[in-house]
Amino acid sequence: MSAQQMHTPTAEGVARAAAKIAQLLPNTPLLETEVGGVTVWCKAESLQPVGAFKIRGAWHRLSDLSEQERAAGVIGVSSGNHAQGVAWAARRLGIRATIVMPVDAPQIKLAATRALGAEVVLYDRPGGEDRDALANRLCAERGATLVHAYADPWVIEGQGSMGLEIAAQLSDRWISPPTRIVAPCGGGGLTAGLALACPDAEIVPVEPEGWDDVRLSLEAGEIRRVPADAPPTACDALQTPATFPINFAVLKERCAFGLAVTPAEVRAAQRFAFERLHLVIEPGGAAALAAALAGKVALDGQTVLILSGGNTDPDSFAKVLAGKD
Repeated sequence: MSAQQMHTPTAEGVARAAAKIAQLLPNTPLLETEVGGVTVWCKAESLQPVGAFKIRGAWHRLSDLSEQERAAGVIGVSSGNHAQGVAWAARRLGIRATIVMPVDAPQIKLAATRALGAEVVLYDRPGGEDRDALANRLCAERGATLVHAYADPWVIEGQGSMGLEIAAQLSDRWISPPTRIVAPCGGGGLTAGLALACPDAEIVPVEPEGWDDVRLSLEAGEIRRVPADAPPTACDALQTPATFPINFAVLKERCAFGLAVTPAEVRAAQRFAFERLHLVIEPGGAAALAAALAGKVALDGQTVLILSGGNTDPDSFAKVLAGKD
């Protein structure tokens, strides 16, 4: 049985991850704004060193590897943000990192991953090639450890550290713990971690329209896959075919429902974040804000919206700002 199979993500694990991460990374800002006249709080994870929250889970996972595991290296799977998180942690720890990334990943994410010293192995996402099968084959050939983007217990716990950070930041402002955390959702690593970290908060996963497998899974009570004819999406960070049992075991107990947002709603959220919060947010990172602006989720003064990443190329972002989309 592998280490992943033996380890179950827990609230205690989230607390341990948070303590490790606090020694390495400063808190990201919790910014106050208004949506529809209601105060909400935006967690600016786009300001992490790699431009996304994924650095949390990557650091918790890689820093827990044994010396033997570190010597054999790690294999990650990612469209770009987890890739950079793993590459950043691996470089700091002196570990060889290889990331399986799609050929259609944004060039800015491919370049940043390579710049951090990781080897990039491309797979044909548009053609339906299975990235997990490729990653598992590389692990078997090299004896490396798989660091999955969301189906890894350490990664889930590391992402959950954000929830403890949010609760502490609200407390510092004399505000009660969050009643609701709305988060962009791909495979469910972040939402599962937040659910473990903040058991009294409503956790709302938000996905791009057509890639809302978690929403469909929650409705069905069992894991559902994205259909083969899923539409193209600018939300590459959330473009996952299905959640995994380790994530869904948490989500089905803690998430009453999921939401889907349209491309136009995502672009409106990117513009809002730039104009009101002075932040550059990538399409996937804007999904939670998009749901709030579209009136798809209830809001109150203790609602937190996760702005999960800001890794977008200048040309695409400029078109969004100019409304040329």
